[in-house]
Amino acid sequence: MKRFFSFPNPVNDAAARSVAIGVVAMSVTALLTNWAWLLLPLTYGFLARVLAGPKISPLGQFAVRVSGPRLVRWQKFLPGPPKRFAQAMGASFSVAATSLWLFDSWSDARWLLLPLIFAASLEGFFGYCVGCVIFSRLMRWGIIPESVCEECANITNRATVSTNSEP
Repeated sequence: MKRFFSFPNPVNDAAARSVAIGVVAMSVTALLTNWAWLLLPLTYGFLARVLAGPKISPLGQFAVRVSGPRLVRWQKFLPGPPKRFAQAMGASFSVAATSLWLFDSWSDARWLLLPLIFAASLEGFFGYCVGCVIFSRLMRWGIIPESVCEECANITNRATVSTNSEP
């Protein structure tokens, strides 16, 4: 059971970026069409990925099995703990938005989708993970122990190494 509720480490960046693009697509569609019901699969996906990685997330499965492997330029492996933290941040926004919608406040819920779209767009289109940066700062401030992810302790060093290793 413990293995089921685990998160991959390392994480394929192509799959993570694919998930982020899927989040952007669902969130923007919900905003533009007023299809608030899209918050339900969006929220489920975030919660599923936080709990068990891509195992029980349809979007996660699509990213790992279909889109991720085809995005050859984005293939690199990054530490899992900050990506899980980023999914938890997305889960908090989507749970809050869904809760507002369920209590008849779609107009307020819409506002919570904007930071979600912004962060997911940065991740999906530019490979900049806001959650990973926040995770790194929390480690630097001693809120998250370095033992959680030793490779993450210096995100700027990791970003330099990743950039220098690309063709």
